[in-house]
Amino acid sequence: MTHTARIGVVLSSGGGRGIYAHTGFLLALQSLGIEVSAIAGCSAGAVVGGIAASGADLQLWSDAIASVKTREYWTPDPWLQFIWRLTVNKGRGYTGLSDTEAAIAFCRRNLAVQTFEECRVPFYSLAMDLGRGTKRMFSGGDLAPRMMASAAMPLLYRPVEIEGGMYTDGAVIELASTEAICCKHGLDALIVHHTAVHREGVGGMARAVKQPWSLVEILYLLLYRHRPWYLSDQPLAFHSCRCGCGALIVVLEPDLPELVWPLNTGGPKIQAAAMSQALASLQPYAEMLIRDPRRLLLPRTGERRAATQADRRNTCHEPEQGKDRHECRS
Repeated sequence: MTHTARIGVVLSSGGGRGIYAHTGFLLALQSLGIEVSAIAGCSAGAVVGGIAASGADLQLWSDAIASVKTREYWTPDPWLQFIWRLTVNKGRGYTGLSDTEAAIAFCRRNLAVQTFEECRVPFYSLAMDLGRGTKRMFSGGDLAPRMMASAAMPLLYRPVEIEGGMYTDGAVIELASTEAICCKHGLDALIVHHTAVHREGVGGMARAVKQPWSLVEILYLLLYRHRPWYLSDQPLAFHSCRCGCGALIVVLEPDLPELVWPLNTGGPKIQAAAMSQALASLQPYAEMLIRDPRRLLLPRTGERRAATQADRRNTCHEPEQGKDRHECRS
């Protein structure tokens, strides 16, 4: 009997651009015949991941986001109310420009089922618990509010209240969480689709203030300032699971167009770019990913071992008197 590998997917944060990019990526997996056994998502990745995990038709979802109206995800207070709350009320209790009710309703309309427990595949949504200052991996309960809790960008959106706790964008604490599903579900491979733009330093700030909606760009600077361990500045990279289970970690970091807030135009172009890049990157490995993805690590493990030994030969030196003989330069 032919063995089919268990493959999980991690969808990173990435703002509105990530919504379209992750959709294109998942459509590429469908086209390649790669079945997904578990999904974890953060922010934009939590929204798209929840839709996919629920069993919704991804083409219908693609159509929905291509024609989405601003009022379906963004409902800020009227200007007079905003000014009154900041001046007369001195900002007391004011936690964001927009509530999340419209966005949660949009998610609900596009889900095939409404709870984690009903999902076609296991799903995890990463959010920031404001009360405890820690990350929270949602894996049960009502889907839509927990998806949006992961995507409620600070200042732009008010935190989402769930069971007495207040939750906000998971990207505040981690751009994507790989440990949620890899070993827990006995996966042979985990494909990480990373769409969060890395912005930092003087150049990043100079770019932010020149963009429309500079406030959003500055928020991106704050949220995306750290690089996850799995990134390599390559469109495709292979790693081994850090826990030692032997699972293959495949990382895709596509080169995508920017999407300026609000998210009404340019999305389908981003989706198409993400889909075409995912197909180009994964097509040569698709059959092996489906049958025996761990084999993709074998030659690379040998290469890394040889490179490590060469590095040691190049960097090790005779120690000074009284020091350990195997000390190497850092």
